[in-house]
Amino acid sequence: MSVPTATRDCAGRARSAGSFVVVLGVLAAAFAVTSYVVPRSARGPVKDAPAAAPVAPVAVRSVSHSVVYELLGAHGARNVTYAAAGSALTQQAEVATPWSAQFTRVGPEGRTEFYSIAARNPGPGALRCRIVVDGVVVAEKTESEPGRLFSCAV
Repeated sequence: MSVPTATRDCAGRARSAGSFVVVLGVLAAAFAVTSYVVPRSARGPVKDAPAAAPVAPVAVRSVSHSVVYELLGAHGARNVTYAAAGSALTQQAEVATPWSAQFTRVGPEGRTEFYSIAARNPGPGALRCRIVVDGVVVAEKTESEPGRLFSCAV
């Protein structure tokens, strides 16, 4: 009796045993590549992996700064806009000088704060703006041209 070298598929076509080995090899290679390429988390949980320690939030210290905006001049100021507490923009159409706004700004320690005031000089004469933070003048500017918009910022 002889051993057959080919098998028949459902349609009756002859299929050699060698093609079965090729298909099996291709499947093994595909499995090996998939196991390497797909991240471990996508394949499901690892049975004996150590649990990650929970991450505790870092406490951030808050600091407060005393802020004073000043406008000094003989004829008031128009279109006054400034960054106030909580960085909210505040606007006033017209103010008499000398004018000031004082507030406390609270924020994380080490963060650079932005302070800004802008105004229009109705003239004639000079209009001066100043920003004082924690008792220290951090910005100062004078504008003498009537009708000109200018700003102090730091």
